Amino acid sequence: MRFRVGVLGATGFIGTPYRSEIRESPDDATIVALCARRRDLLEAAGREDGAQLVTDDWRSVVQHPDVNLVVVATPDALHHEAVLECARQGKHIFCEKPVGMNATESGEMWDACRKAELAHYVPFWTRYVPTFVRAREVVRGGELGEIKAVIYRWQNPRPEAMPFTWRDDAKLSAAGSIADVGSHAYDAMRWILGDEATRVLAHADVITPPKPDLGAINLDEALEWGRAHATSDSPSLRKGTAYDYADIAFEFAGGAVGSLVLSHASCIRKGLAPELEIHGDRASLAIHRISSVLTIARGGDPPEEFERVEDNGLGNRFAQHVFPALREQLAGKPTEHPNLHDGWRVQEFTDAVVRSVQQGAWIELTA
Repeated sequence: MRFRVGVLGATGFIGTPYRSEIRESPDDATIVALCARRRDLLEAAGREDGAQLVTDDWRSVVQHPDVNLVVVATPDALHHEAVLECARQGKHIFCEKPVGMNATESGEMWDACRKAELAHYVPFWTRYVPTFVRAREVVRGGELGEIKAVIYRWQNPRPEAMPFTWRDDAKLSAAGSIADVGSHAYDAMRWILGDEATRVLAHADVITPPKPDLGAINLDEALEWGRAHATSDSPSLRKGTAYDYADIAFEFAGGAVGSLVLSHASCIRKGLAPELEIHGDRASLAIHRISSVLTIARGGDPPEEFERVEDNGLGNRFAQHVFPALREQLAGKPTEHPNLHDGWRVQEFTDAVVRSVQQGAWIELTA
C-alpha cells in the first residue's frame, strides 16, 4: 500500500522533520494536504511538499478524498477530535504522544480506530534507540535475574531564555513534562520489562522562572530565540502552568519498584549519571544513552563496561518503522511497534501521576 498523507500541525517543531522524512520516502508515500495556523510557514511548506491542499481547516485535510493516512502533530489538546474524525472517515492514523489530554480521550481514540479496523501508530521512538534495544535483550534474556528496582532520569533542559510556547500552557499540554518526556520514559520501561505500573506517588511543579512572551511562536523559533539571548529579559514575561519537573515513585505488577525523574527545567542538566538503571537480584544494568554504553555490576563487584552499542541515529523513522508498522497491521500481522493501545496505557500512567500530584497520595492505576 502506498500512503497518501495529510499532515496536521505541518509546520511545527515535530511536523516539519516528519514531512522531510515522508518526502524522502517516495516509494512509500506522497504528501497530499497540509494544515497549520501560520499562513506564511504553511505556504512555504506546501511548495516544498508539492501538496494539493494547504489550509488552516484540519477537517479539510481529514476529509480530503485523496488522503488515506493522517499525521496528527498538533498540540495535545487538539488530538482527540481529529483522531475521532479520522476514524469516521476511514483514515489510517499516526498520532503524536501524548495521544490525548487524559486516558478517557485516549481510550476513545483507541476504541474508535480498533472498531474501524484502521492502522495506527504512536511514535514512542525510544523503542528504537540501539542501547535500549540491547538493554531489553539483556533483561529479557535473564542476565539480571528477577527485576527488583528501576531508576530513570529523563532530563531535557531547555535554554534559560527560551520563550513561552504552548508546551508551557496547561490548557494545551496534557501534563507538561509528565506527559511529554514522561510518556517516552514510561513506555520504554513497560516495553523493556514487559510489565505495567500498578500504583504511583508523585510530586510535580513549575520550577522555571517566567519566560518571555513573544506570542504564537513554534518550538523551533522559541529554541532559536533562546539560544540567541543570554538572559530572559523581556518587556513581557509569562509564567508556565504546565509542569516542567516531576519526581515519581512507582510499583510494577511484577513486584519491581522504582523512581522516575522528569524535567525540562534549564537548571537540571543531563549527562551527569546514566539515564536508566535496572536492578535485578543477579546483576544491575545502566544505560548511558549519550555515550551508548551499557554498564553492568554483578554481586559485590565494581561496575564494568558491558557493551558499547553502535548508534548511528534513528535515520528516516517513517521509512524504517512507521510505514512497515502500518503495513503489518493492515496485513493482520502481529507487531511490536507502538500504537494507540500503547498510547492509552501510557496515558493511564500519566493520569495517575497527575492525580497523585493533586492529592499528595498513592494512586492505583485503573487499568
